[in-house]
Order: sequence, then structure tokens, then C-alpha cells
Amino acid sequence: MASVVDLGATPPCESFLAADRLDRPEPAYPLHLRVCTECWLAQIPPLITPEETFEEYAYFSSYSTSWVEHARTFVADAVERVGLGPDAFVVEVASNDGYLLRHVVDRGIRCLGVEPSVNVGAAAREAGVPTLTEFLSPDTGSAVREEHGPADLVVANNVYAHIPDVVGFTRGLRALVADDGWVSIEVQHLLTLIEENQYDTIYHEHFQYYTVASAIRALASGGLTLVDVELLPTHGGSIRLWARPAGVAGEPSRRVADVLAREKAAGLQELSGYAEFSTRVAKVRRDLLRFLIEAADRGETVVGYGAPGKGNTLLNHCGIRPDLLAYTVDRNPYKHGRFTPGTRIPILPPEQISADKPDYVLVLPWNLRTELVEQLSFVHDWGGRLVFPIPELSIVEVKA
Repeated sequence: MASVVDLGATPPCESFLAADRLDRPEPAYPLHLRVCTECWLAQIPPLITPEETFEEYAYFSSYSTSWVEHARTFVADAVERVGLGPDAFVVEVASNDGYLLRHVVDRGIRCLGVEPSVNVGAAAREAGVPTLTEFLSPDTGSAVREEHGPADLVVANNVYAHIPDVVGFTRGLRALVADDGWVSIEVQHLLTLIEENQYDTIYHEHFQYYTVASAIRALASGGLTLVDVELLPTHGGSIRLWARPAGVAGEPSRRVADVLAREKAAGLQELSGYAEFSTRVAKVRRDLLRFLIEAADRGETVVGYGAPGKGNTLLNHCGIRPDLLAYTVDRNPYKHGRFTPGTRIPILPPEQISADKPDYVLVLPWNLRTELVEQLSFVHDWGGRLVFPIPELSIVEVKA
């Protein structure tokens, strides 16, 4: 194993603190990304368990307008690609609050979500999406198949990196899918993470960081074969992996070979591709801190927008506290009145920005830049500006 970047020690990124916990200690765990020099899978040690993170979860996918639209488009395309008819069956693993499967329900297609978080799974059921509260394992996959039949399509979006037991999880996917079915997986692409300095997407929920090359090996461990790949803009740059059971997969598409060639050209199958990453990460930290300190010295106010998990990696790595970032806001009511882990920054409703009229708004979910520049256009009314920290510090004057 070779070091890629060491971000010190941070609390789990979704462990938002209630006010009555502020005087209690917080556990912090090393956050050190390394890459295996044999299989080239980038990973962090599994220091926290999925049960600790996901049994009650603070992230609700439906609060992102663009993410719900992304899911709607995916469902429409998948129906055509896979040929899902009225008798089809779709399973989504890590289905969150039903943000994706609601579009399957609307089409009258039978479906089931498999979601370990009790609170977000309950929200999905309230929205009319059938949801099983379980972690996926080979046994869970077999039990679902026994009760509901094999799935024509299994969807696993933004979960493949969250699993310490990749082999067991992949075998669970194979247990769910029909022998002639399809598996679709979306996961952040290590290539863009490295190229675009997206180091804040490294956190304890993410145990692995995939290239297409390392994903092919992971899928094969459970009897699945990659047949196609799509490059997506989501989460700053993701890959959508289309896989099938090995017996029916056939030859992979030309796009698979093209992305593999890009990864090889970027040096991600040798140490040279990782050599300068930690230096560029350190510059992001220095630039952001310099901006915040100089703004404070000028008497200008800076507040945050959003309280995503990635934001907590950034805030903790930079050592940002309320003296430099007075508060952040979030659309998710679950987080209101809570505080960011480690840095103890208050989380307030979005309306607070209009009330206070800050000079700058630091946008923590930078991956939603297009959506949020539009949502936050009202800061123009008092001359406020937006600040994006990744891939490099950018100060934006929004238009009304």
C-alpha cells in the first residue's frame, strides 16, 4: 500500500451534533487514503462500521433538486435500455428516501428498495416506495430473490464505495439479479477526484475509490462482468457501470476500453499518477484559510451554504471554526439546530442568509454548482458573492 494523502483525524462526516452533545467528547479517526500497488484500488481502513453510520442517517437525497432530476432521467433511460415492461422487477440497494424508485413506482413497475437506515427508509415508505430495512449481503440478496423473484435491474447508486466487504456486497448484487438481468452502479471516479482536487469526498463512509480498472476486478469477485461504462458529471465526476452475470455478459463496449486507456494515461496504474495530489490538496487548504482570515480582518462576514458530508472533511482538514465561518445553512430540517462534527459550526435554515445578508457565502456542496448558483442568485441583491473551494478557490459574482 502506498500513501496518496493523509488528512489527519476527523469525526465521521455525518455525525452532526445536537446542542446537548456539545460538551461531550467526539471520537475522531485517521483519514488516510492509500492505494494498493497490486490491484490499484484506492482505499481507507474500515475504522467505523456501516452500522455506526447508516442505522440513522442525516442525508436525504430528495433535498437536492438536481439529484432527483438525475434519478428521473436515469429511470427513463434504463426502462428503454433494459426493456422494462409491466411485469419487470427493479431493486435499488441503498435506496435512501425513495428519490429514485418513486419514478419506477410512477411507471407502474414493481420495485423494492433495500435501505439500512431506519429513518430514511421510513420516509421512503411514507412516499409510497416499498422498502426493506436491511444491509445487503449474499443472504439478504437470496432472501429477497426467494420472496420477490429475481430482479431484471438492480441499481446501486453511490453505495459501492461505502462497503467494507466488497466481495460480500457484490455477491449480494449477484444474488438479487436475474441470470439474464442487469446491474447498474454509480460511483465517484478516482480519475476526476485526483485531477480536480476533490479531496473532500474522502471520508470514513467511503472505504474505496474506484477506477474502471479496479471496478472490473471488484465486480468479477461476485460473478459480474462489466459490459459498459458512462462518464457522468455527478459528484464532480462519476462512472456508471453496467454489469451483467458473467454467463451472459459478452464483450464490453468500446467505451470501457476508452476509459481504461484514459486511466492508464493518467498514471493511475502506477505511483506517478498519485505523486502530486497531496501537494495540491495542501494548496486548497492554504488558499481557503487565507481568504477566510483576510475577510475576517476586513470585518466581512462569511457564512456557509450546505452541510454535506464532504463539507465536514474540508472544514476539519482546514481547521475552520465559527470565528471564520459563522454558520452554515441546509435545506434538510433534520440538520437544523445541530452542529457540524469536529468544527462545531451551527446549521441553520436557508432563510438565515437573506436575513443576515453576508458578504460571502461559502458553498460546501460545490458539485451542485450550477444548481446552487441559480438558487443563491438572490445574494446579488446586497452585493454578496459566492465562494467555491474546489477544485481551486473561486469567488463568483452572481447575477440577479
